[in-house]
Amino acid sequence: MPDQQLALVIPSKQASFEVTGRKIPQPGPGEVLVKLQATALNPFDAKIHKDGTFVDSYPAVLGTDGAGTVEEVGEGVTKFDPGERIFFHGAFDDNDLATFQQYCVVTTDFAAKVPRSLSLDQACTIACGMGTAAIGMYVIQLAKMSGFSPIITTSSLRHTEHLKSIGATHVIDRYLSLPALKQAVMKITGSRIHIMYDSISIKETQEAAWSLLAPGGKLVVTQPSLISKDSNDFTGRHVVPVDGSPQSDENWETGKRLWAHLERWVEEGHIRVSIYQNLTSGQIHVELLHGGLHAIPEALARFNAGKVDGVKMVVRPQDT
Repeated sequence: MPDQQLALVIPSKQASFEVTGRKIPQPGPGEVLVKLQATALNPFDAKIHKDGTFVDSYPAVLGTDGAGTVEEVGEGVTKFDPGERIFFHGAFDDNDLATFQQYCVVTTDFAAKVPRSLSLDQACTIACGMGTAAIGMYVIQLAKMSGFSPIITTSSLRHTEHLKSIGATHVIDRYLSLPALKQAVMKITGSRIHIMYDSISIKETQEAAWSLLAPGGKLVVTQPSLISKDSNDFTGRHVVPVDGSPQSDENWETGKRLWAHLERWVEEGHIRVSIYQNLTSGQIHVELLHGGLHAIPEALARFNAGKVDGVKMVVRPQDT
């Protein structure tokens, strides 16, 4: 194995991406080294780069969704063997654990074997969405598994059939004006909502969710709160920030328990993954980008421009 690889690097805060050489890291106790065959892109990657937030040290490598083959195992690892296909949740705040490169170290607590029914392209789309849903708050598939109802989500309406097939009871058009959104929610619930989960968490979405929140309710956000509470607001509403990464100290045990079941859940069909399918079907699908790591910057710009809908973009780092 060579000791150098290619990685997509941000040289300094908000600087342009560069593909450059980087030393292949070595796995420590409880870790494995993985040859990355596929990594999925997430809106959070674009936000980190554009806003210069959540990363304190540069040069930086981003990316958290990964799948590949085990190359080496660290001390004490018995869960995986070299040559096995695994998918995993990486970390953007530790370059060795990030996925926008050809090799990375993986914490075995947050990794699972890829079921035979899945390709590596499909498997790499699971981790970040699962962590955000399970650790941040139960949504759709997990909420259905736990017996919650009703389950209301906003989305482009062409995805209605797919979202209902995985557990949503109601789908509201994400492009509705705020007054129309309020009316749609009230028609379903008859009242305001006690728990709102804003996975986007920009100023507009936070304000819309806050306006629909019932007295004593909680608004869960994935980015810093932008809600300015009136000093005369005595409704007892709260903003609750969440971190969907299992790598943080407060989430470690929860994430570990989640990943202990994840392979079985996927294998048994309780958790459905992205598929290769045309957008007209209304299902979320894998869009394989060509060019390896070089394709990532332009793809992340699509997130910033609001041009990603029902797609999980995937890159194969070895094609760089």
